[in-house]
Amino acid sequence: MDTVIDRWHAIVRTQDAAGLDTLLADDVVFHSPVVHTPQTGKKITRLYLMAAMKVLNEPGHFVYLREVVQNNHAVLEFQTEIDGVTVNGVDMIEWNDTGQITDFKVMVRPLKAVNAIHAAMGRMLEAFKAGH
Repeated sequence: MDTVIDRWHAIVRTQDAAGLDTLLADDVVFHSPVVHTPQTGKKITRLYLMAAMKVLNEPGHFVYLREVVQNNHAVLEFQTEIDGVTVNGVDMIEWNDTGQITDFKVMVRPLKAVNAIHAAMGRMLEAFKAGH
């Protein structure tokens, strides 16, 4: 059976933006480690997740270390590297009964990693807005 988390892993592996369109609920809420307020809606969440996949998913660096899944909730711990800084974080994902993600929270440590993500995500979001 293809679970929400199986579909999420496939999207991360292939960086499939179209897959996000069916996986995300229209009213999904995204909580970024570098943006103060939650972002609501599929369009903005898709933008942030695609930018994060480009920034965090460097070949040979990004790996999910472990995951805990219970009912409609999952916590996935990941590790990667940005500009020589080791990033450790978790994706906290909640989905509805129709298999669409309704809440996605990313938490990152240490502070040096948060700063590296903030800078890299800013560059990536500007590139996306410019049409790249």
